[in-house]
Amino acid sequence: MTNESLYQKSYFRRIPEIGKLAPDAFKAFLAFDRQAMAEGMITKKTKELIAVAVAHVTGCPYCINDHVSRTRKLEASKEEIMEAVMVATALKAGSAMAHGLNALNAFDEMGGEELYQRSNLERFKEFRELSPEAFSAFNKFEQEAMKPGLISEKEKELIAVAIAHVTGCAYCIEIHTKCAKKLGVTLEELAEAIFVATALKAGSALAHSVNALNAYDSL
Repeated sequence: MTNESLYQKSYFRRIPEIGKLAPDAFKAFLAFDRQAMAEGMITKKTKELIAVAVAHVTGCPYCINDHVSRTRKLEASKEEIMEAVMVATALKAGSAMAHGLNALNAFDEMGGEELYQRSNLERFKEFRELSPEAFSAFNKFEQEAMKPGLISEKEKELIAVAIAHVTGCAYCIEIHTKCAKKLGVTLEELAEAIFVATALKAGSALAHSVNALNAYDSL
């Protein structure tokens, strides 16, 4: 392979080769993916918006291309897609800030063996004191990203919960699960959103396998 481009839409056509190389696992994943993305307590359109948001956190260009296309076919507007992306952006940035709570503990040599405690959330106010302008700007952005628009507040919290499971931020999972519950999200809806996130995170690994095939063939 002499092409310098590591990502092209056409590369995704090699996915069936993975199915031939590891057929049982490939079929099992496809079955799981179909079930995770199927209409349930959460509509298919909302699931695809969750998928688009998650794809922007995993950074998989194949997944972004595929799920934006699927979402558009379900008559989602460009504005709705961008709202979902902004929620993903807020959650990805928010997870970095939330992990800053652990940085504060590490710097102050506090916390002992427990790296994640709910009480750490009380230290958020220290960010306002340490970096007031940046903290204020982030808070304003997060509020704008999470407020209801073309996507409802409830749907945005479902997206947030899904993203939090991809970033792996325990604080974000805690906060947004509670926010979702207050908005009437059921455990069944929560589980469906988490499985969409699971399918997309696993799917991004599978999608990148086409790059592995290209790299293998280039030697």
